[in-house]
Amino acid sequence: MSDSPAFDTLALKPELLSTLAELGYQHMTPVQAQSLPRTLNGGDVLARAKTGSGKTAAFALGVLNKLDVQSYRVQALVLCPTRELADQVTKEFRRLARAIPNVKVLTLCGGMPMGAQLDSLKRHAHIVVGTPGRILKHLGKQTLRLDGVQTLVLDEADRMLDMGFTDELDEILAYLPAQRQTLLFSATYPDAIAKISARVQRDPVQVDVTEHEQPAQISQYWCSVNQDNRNREVVRALKAWGGALNLVFCNTKVACAKLAKHLQTQGIASVALHGDLDQAERTEVLVRFSNRSATVLIATDVAARGLDIKDLDAVFNYELPQQSDTYVHRIGRTGRAGKTGVAVSLVADREMPQLLAIETQLPDIELVHCEIPAAQPDSAVLVPAMTTLEINGGRKNKLRPGDLLGALTANDGVPGKAVGAIDLFDTRCYVAVPHDYAKRALSQLGKHKIKGKQFRARIVQG
Repeated sequence: MSDSPAFDTLALKPELLSTLAELGYQHMTPVQAQSLPRTLNGGDVLARAKTGSGKTAAFALGVLNKLDVQSYRVQALVLCPTRELADQVTKEFRRLARAIPNVKVLTLCGGMPMGAQLDSLKRHAHIVVGTPGRILKHLGKQTLRLDGVQTLVLDEADRMLDMGFTDELDEILAYLPAQRQTLLFSATYPDAIAKISARVQRDPVQVDVTEHEQPAQISQYWCSVNQDNRNREVVRALKAWGGALNLVFCNTKVACAKLAKHLQTQGIASVALHGDLDQAERTEVLVRFSNRSATVLIATDVAARGLDIKDLDAVFNYELPQQSDTYVHRIGRTGRAGKTGVAVSLVADREMPQLLAIETQLPDIELVHCEIPAAQPDSAVLVPAMTTLEINGGRKNKLRPGDLLGALTANDGVPGKAVGAIDLFDTRCYVAVPHDYAKRALSQLGKHKIKGKQFRARIVQG
């Protein structure tokens, strides 16, 4: 991307430029290059860009550049369709803002206790990232004020409309100042997006970077199964085509939970994501998968909305979806950023009409019928690389990644290079370490105080 404009050609705060340099971000992605100049000048932007295009930084840099940290009010509101996407956006804001002292970013999503959110709101957030339903609930309780908002961001706006948030968006808009900047990002441009842009934006610059994206290189197969052997065949398919990170789609939350238990009995480290999980359980599931402590994530379509899973090796359809467009959304999660991917669908006789509809309605889709090949006998690809430890403290205890790393490596403990991802949340955090170091890491956390306090730690089991 050396032919793309460099970040230092923009009028960004020195703190942001230094952070971008530390992160190794020198040149802008197409969506950043086309939208940031307009954003930094205070204009509205209507951008069509997919997940993984750098769109979050495209709006986060604009918000942070004009943020006044001495003004203790909400200056930017970012609306997302799901809490998982909201969490990812919040993390990106904090990462980009780390050189700017005292920037407060707050996530407000459903599934989290209202009490904790009310306490956080008392500390005057500068940026609020959330889902429409929970934002509206706080507005109704008058626990959130938006009269100081300078920038509104609608992220993955098409998904918000698909999920039925149109009425909630209209209600939220009534609480916002009429004079504001509005940035709208969407992966597609249905008529509904054009209509909402016409209502909420003023002369937006239109950006479309999807035409520059290379088609995903995804090998697509379908295999005949019957209802009695579906569980056995999905295990065979995982062993034949699976990689280090695999996503399996089921149509119901009951099927998700049952399949996860079955895979665990087969020695496959799997986790399930569905609507019956509370927020703490959902967080643990996603942490274990993203830090490579589990190799298979089983999810429903609703639960997987908004997830941005990098380097996903393969997608498996335990069952075909009812809608052809859903098939495209499912398999599009692999083969990103120029990498190749695999998509495998298990199809019973009763699902043949759905298969025919996919092939008829999506002429660019090429599904190959094949038998499931035998797995390599010495293949260990489905064995997770890491083990997750949970610590019963987090941001509210003022813990930072460096504090945990210090406790783990003290007195010739765990080598620093062996410590994997560290995920911090308000009241707990997670650390990934290779299996061979799990017990040593647990002992280290039990022996050493962190910030003068002893925290409990446990190994998270599947």
